[in-house]
Amino acid sequence: MTSKNKSEEHHIKRTASLCPECLKTIGADIFERDGKVWIRKACEKHGTFEDLYWGDYELYKRAEKWARDAKGIHNPNVTKENPVCPRDCGLCRNHKSHTALANIVLTTRCDRNCFYCFFYAERLGYIYEPSMGQIREMLSRLRSEKPVPCNAVQLTGGEPTMREDLIDIIRMCKNEGFDHVQLNTNGIKISQDVELTRKIRDAGVNTLYLSFDGLTPKTNIKNHWEIPGVLKNCRAAGIGVVLVPTVIGGLNDRELGDMLRFGFKNSDIVRGVNLQPVSLVGMMPRKEREKQRITIPDVIRKIEEQTNGQVGKEDFYPVPSMLRITNFVEGMTGKPEYDLGSHFACGMGTYIFNEKGRMVPITRFVDVEGFLEYLDGLGDALKQKGNRASRGVGKLTTGTKLLFKINSFIDKDKSPEGFSIGKIIYNALVKHDYGALGKFHQKSMFVGMMHFQDLYNYDIERVKRCCIHYAMTDGRIVPFCAFNVIPEWYRDKGQHSQGIPIKKWEEKTGRKIHDDQYRRKAKELESTQLYSDTYKGFLRKK
Repeated sequence: MTSKNKSEEHHIKRTASLCPECLKTIGADIFERDGKVWIRKACEKHGTFEDLYWGDYELYKRAEKWARDAKGIHNPNVTKENPVCPRDCGLCRNHKSHTALANIVLTTRCDRNCFYCFFYAERLGYIYEPSMGQIREMLSRLRSEKPVPCNAVQLTGGEPTMREDLIDIIRMCKNEGFDHVQLNTNGIKISQDVELTRKIRDAGVNTLYLSFDGLTPKTNIKNHWEIPGVLKNCRAAGIGVVLVPTVIGGLNDRELGDMLRFGFKNSDIVRGVNLQPVSLVGMMPRKEREKQRITIPDVIRKIEEQTNGQVGKEDFYPVPSMLRITNFVEGMTGKPEYDLGSHFACGMGTYIFNEKGRMVPITRFVDVEGFLEYLDGLGDALKQKGNRASRGVGKLTTGTKLLFKINSFIDKDKSPEGFSIGKIIYNALVKHDYGALGKFHQKSMFVGMMHFQDLYNYDIERVKRCCIHYAMTDGRIVPFCAFNVIPEWYRDKGQHSQGIPIKKWEEKTGRKIHDDQYRRKAKELESTQLYSDTYKGFLRKK
């Protein structure tokens, strides 16, 4: 299906993938052409498929050097002797990452019906809502992972605020031992009810993971008009917000710089902007895929262009680079620690600081690469100490070394005024004072991106290293890019067996599914002072 001359191509590696039509496991080649990274695979029955994998080969090579596998799971749920990825997910012994963030679907009901959504009740034809007992069992299963119990959970849907017992579910998560509880929402109910927002915060939600696809009604039809109310009520309740844009080529990719600036403007409440290049699910025609396809390097390039270089390619690091920090902390504590061991192509991120109104990435005043390599070496040295007694001496020596060494990686002349980043890092890593990290996040804004796969760019090596998982009611824990990309094997199969047909649900509850749909009064919302103040400088005059 390609007319390109193969002599122009540079082969990178062989991997395994799936046929987008019959889901047969087939071989695939990842290769470079014209400065970009592509994936090509051939099915005997359905022909050859080729798609963009990463939009910048140089950035791919830079990210790849940080690749490192994590500890995996010592007590997998799947006990099959020779499991096949991704058909035998749940997690199996081949999986190389523990659950860093677990998703629990609370409902398939939603008050919106966005075209790119993975699923919602009306399209599926049934309503799935696990019971409190089933949710507790899923939480318990996640906490039982070894050697690192899952400590972060995201409540998702559908729209989780549709659950009348949401507050009780949040409390349950905290009671089961989860440090971080995140609510994935479109924010519509949050925007309407400050008391609900306070209850959500008081019950234990740390972060609102808020859909946010752009600054204009055209690019963010989902909740453009409600965003001002969400931010207002979150400020009142004291709950942090992460803005989550689904980036679609040709639709909202011209607003990436403004998305960062908007988050920056509201950095008192916005803790991050986590951009998600769209996963092109369904049998989408090739021309449409090429039009909408956008990869992590493409997003970074557009950010660099749209911020006039304030944030650029050299400022981002892949997720597994953080394993160097884990290695150091494990050396200090002598026990397995939470790690982020995803595939290097899955995500990248950076932190930006406010310096007199200008966005300054952490890489502009911290030698991130040198610091991570130094920490990694210290971690290795501590682990080589062996027994607890010698490690204790090593910890003291290492802490002293780090205290004197850390500032050599920081350019104080370029550092933001008002706080000592060296002291914060030292307190967090050596003293385990995680309140120090709170100060760090108050002074900075995380900018990240996570590109979930679809059947066209599917790389099974990425699935094996996924650290964002879904808990299922049958006891399995399934990687994101198996659960959502192959719904007939996991998501839909599991939920359909426990779902209630919409007609029966309506008869049981005396309600209509359409009663859930939000009916917006756009003109009324646009006329408010809150709307004008929130979007000042971002909306052009009509």
